[in-house]
Amino acid sequence: MQPIEARPKIEKVKLIIQIPCLNEADTLPFVLEGLPEEIPNISCIETLVVDDGSSDETVAVARRIGIDHIICHKSNLGLARTFATGIEASLNLGADIIVNTDGDNQYQARYIPDLVAPVIDGQADIVIGNRQVRRVSHFSPFKRFLQSAGSWLVRTVSETDVPDAPSGFRAYSRDAALHLNILTQYSYTLETIIQAGKQGLRLVSIPVETNAPTRPSRLQRSTWHFIKAQAGTIVRLYAFYEPLRTFTYLALPFLISGILLLARFGFMYLIGERGVGRFGQSVSIGIGLLLVGVIIELFGIQADVASKHRQLTQEVLYRLKKQELDNRSESKDSASTDANSKQDQEDNSSNKEPVTRKKYSKE
Repeated sequence: MQPIEARPKIEKVKLIIQIPCLNEADTLPFVLEGLPEEIPNISCIETLVVDDGSSDETVAVARRIGIDHIICHKSNLGLARTFATGIEASLNLGADIIVNTDGDNQYQARYIPDLVAPVIDGQADIVIGNRQVRRVSHFSPFKRFLQSAGSWLVRTVSETDVPDAPSGFRAYSRDAALHLNILTQYSYTLETIIQAGKQGLRLVSIPVETNAPTRPSRLQRSTWHFIKAQAGTIVRLYAFYEPLRTFTYLALPFLISGILLLARFGFMYLIGERGVGRFGQSVSIGIGLLLVGVIIELFGIQADVASKHRQLTQEVLYRLKKQELDNRSESKDSASTDANSKQDQEDNSSNKEPVTRKKYSKE
């Protein structure tokens, strides 16, 4: 797919900072405390907490500290579903830019202005905070190696240049959020990079620093679980977006083995080797392997045709979501204009002082 054209610079911007939470009552106040109240070129900043079935006081704390929007899952659906819920809600709330951060206060909020700047300037669709894992002191050497190896694999599969693929500290433009569709259930971090790379979205990384860990990771039950889940995600998504290439890789061992066995028989036959009949098994096995390879390749061709239909469906879905949001925005603007006009008429016919909304201040 061809790269998407450079976006114009956004003039009037609404930013929503979404915070997926699972039992984050203790750390959520620190997350909110560090969020910027003003950002250059941002006209409105709102916060959104997506509670993934917490069993503690996360929701009560979110209400008490003044989170603007709260969405609750009745049960624990996982990080990927929680992220998708937040993206959909943010779009419905009229966000031009969506910043995702964690409820455990892992990421330093002072980097949020740096995250959104390339999106505002029209230079990027997605900006990812690079934790510089080799410099993170609380990462063990083995974990640093796994993070680096995983990021290299994601870069290779997605054809992007993202140094820290598992980082969840990100900024998404409205258009990028509309293009993404979360299909996996474990984690969104790798999937969104692969999707973005395959759809021609522009990704930029900026260096960030992290806070000291406040608790063990709930996503990573063990090293083996993490490797298995992330590797499975990468393989499934690669097969999803590159089916012909995937099936070709699977078919190659059978095709090569079959060709070598048939070539062996042909060579013996041509040089006049006596008792060439004893090489008949090479012919039988070689033909069988060739047939298996051809059948696998045919599956790849069929899957590639299906992937083209999927791309068309994805583009249609993007246009439908965009049109729905545009229509909703126009309706709100029309209703707001009518309300303002009515209010102006009432003010003109009255000598009362105009009413101004009291600005909310965090305690």
